[in-house]
Amino acid sequence: MSNDRRAPQTTPERIVSLVPSLTETCFDVGLGERVVGVTDWCVHPADGVAALPKVGGTKDADVAAIEALKPDLVIANHEENTRRVVEELEQRGLRVWLTYPRTLEEGTRVLHELAALSPDRDLARAVAFAAERALGFLDEPDTTSSRPRVFCPIWRDPWMAVGGDTYASDLIERCGGENVFADRGDRRYPIVTLEDVVAAAPDVVLLPDEPYSFGAVDASEIRELEIPAAESARVHLIDGTWVSWYGSRIAKAVGALRPLLGPPR
Repeated sequence: MSNDRRAPQTTPERIVSLVPSLTETCFDVGLGERVVGVTDWCVHPADGVAALPKVGGTKDADVAAIEALKPDLVIANHEENTRRVVEELEQRGLRVWLTYPRTLEEGTRVLHELAALSPDRDLARAVAFAAERALGFLDEPDTTSSRPRVFCPIWRDPWMAVGGDTYASDLIERCGGENVFADRGDRRYPIVTLEDVVAAAPDVVLLPDEPYSFGAVDASEIRELEIPAAESARVHLIDGTWVSWYGSRIAKAVGALRPLLGPPR
């Protein structure tokens, strides 16, 4: 049984990915032909994953189905997948790479580690460089006088917010915002009320379409609150992958979020 959960050093021949963002990244860096199984939530690239065997959800992956695909690498994530699944895979002698990025830099490092496994070195380097270039842009001096306060929920009934020590929070902060619930220390994704949101007075509200699919009705409800974001029309419905998918989507996420978190026009 292998207990080495780090990135492998040699190119795998058969990959099962239990992480939607890294499934897409496999295809983007030239490893798509080696992916032999994915979860039900691995939907990108649509044409690449359509015909692949599905092994269940990210939380309830079918260990026997994964083993039957004879992978020499299973890509998992500490937050998205369960400890039970990871340990059962290892007990069956399967190699698991357990990822857990909580910052943009860590997400980019995972991208580099995956790109290093690709047989298409030029393509992989180009994808990794795009993320590095996006991070380099964020490192440029910030000339704005203030940072907008940002509320980004991930669920409702009850409302749950992006808290500190999360990839999404670091992305918001690095793109110019201040996460209003970053210091809510009771849990990484704290349960909040709309009264808490009013008290936090966010200048910007980001409503992603995953894991909860926020829509127009939710946006209208937030716009009824007495908060700066509603007064300045800065309540945004966004692509949820911008704040939750690391890997090859980093450059796209930075490019999309930076304008939303910049000074009001």
